Amino acid sequence: MALTPLAVIALRWMLPAATPSMAGIEPAAGLTGSVLMIGFGRFGQVASQALLARGFDVAIIDNDTEMIQSAAGFGFKVYYGDGTRLDVLHASGAKTARAIMVCVDDRDAALKIVQLLRHECPNTQLLARAYDRGHALQLIAAGADYQMRETFESASAFGEAALNALGVPPEEAAGIAADVQRRDAERLVLQAAGGIRAGIDLLHSNRMKPHPLTRPQQPGRALNAEAQAITASAASE
Repeated sequence: MALTPLAVIALRWMLPAATPSMAGIEPAAGLTGSVLMIGFGRFGQVASQALLARGFDVAIIDNDTEMIQSAAGFGFKVYYGDGTRLDVLHASGAKTARAIMVCVDDRDAALKIVQLLRHECPNTQLLARAYDRGHALQLIAAGADYQMRETFESASAFGEAALNALGVPPEEAAGIAADVQRRDAERLVLQAAGGIRAGIDLLHSNRMKPHPLTRPQQPGRALNAEAQAITASAASE
């Protein structure tokens, strides 16, 4: 007898989750790359390109087996490993890496990894992907040498493209985008010291701003003797 859709859903809840296939996947062990990348999702894949183009040896770990298998189809060697575990970080070559890039898509995991690495590898350059501004401030406090909000650069480029679409000359648009980035960097420094609302005056806002009152074209005229006396007194002060 065929199962109804509801019965199929209920059966899925009752059955144990399928064990992910480890076919063709190697656990991290004895890795020695000059760069260790932790997390190879959409962010890490793009971030890796500049390093690989320059010829750096990049050791990559991730704990998503499907992604690891998919990456292999595109010519990438990604090892299986949970970057929040100290033994995995050691097996991945964290102690000998010149730089470590934390690119995981999990804000809590990223923070834990940065904290572990800053303690274990105090002299290693540590770069981390941040989820948002608050997360970036946490990573800074944890000791990351560099952090980048995952959408910041793309959003900045998007705004610049909008200026171009509105007819703003390219050089002017680029200058405005650079100023926005400068203001953002300054605000982040202030926030790291003074809290999330520090440096708010560096933001451009779309709130209505009061315009200065325009001078009347004709002088006012008193309508009675009392008003005329008040006006004359104010003018003499």
